Amino acid sequence: MNNFLSNLRKPEGLGGWLMLTSMNIGHSALSKWGLKQLEIKPGDSILDIGCGGGKNISRMLKRAYTGTVCGLDYAKASVEKSKSLNRKAVLTGRADIRLGTVSRNPWQDGTFDLVTAFETVYFWPDFAHDVREVRRVLKPDGLFFICNEINIPEKGKQPYQFWIRALDLKTYTARDFHRILTDTGFTGIVIQVKGKNGICVSARAQKEA
Repeated sequence: MNNFLSNLRKPEGLGGWLMLTSMNIGHSALSKWGLKQLEIKPGDSILDIGCGGGKNISRMLKRAYTGTVCGLDYAKASVEKSKSLNRKAVLTGRADIRLGTVSRNPWQDGTFDLVTAFETVYFWPDFAHDVREVRRVLKPDGLFFICNEINIPEKGKQPYQFWIRALDLKTYTARDFHRILTDTGFTGIVIQVKGKNGICVSARAQKEA
């Protein structure tokens, strides 16, 4: 059980590889819903933080068909799986998938038009600091997009309480997202809710005065 839970947080070895394959399938419905909320231009430069098994990189490469889609993950197994799934794009330079952490983003200032985070901000160690790192690598007026299956509803009971406790997930209300994004230099914040718990949040990096 402990090995299963640890692979949900940070996939490792054969078990992690199988978990990533399962995640690519199991998260498809949420990911496809989230991607429908996004306008992706053909030449966009995109970063997917917590890229996991790499399926969302594949989906975004099809829409940014003259652009680039990069991936960042702190699990070696995730990086290897994402590279394997997107091998052609990696070989042609359209995908760059790296091992690293959101808290010390390896890309230069103002690199990306879009940064996405699907089912991953639960694990970010310092959300406000890490969001500032996202803003740093975004171009002025670039878009930051969060898509979560688990959030804290404004009213009613918190869903998925077992998983939140078992995985030590950090969850947020829509108001939390709005406040933190505003405080860290984002504007034009749009929040959409799916069902009782799914949530998408998009925000623009403010242009320098």
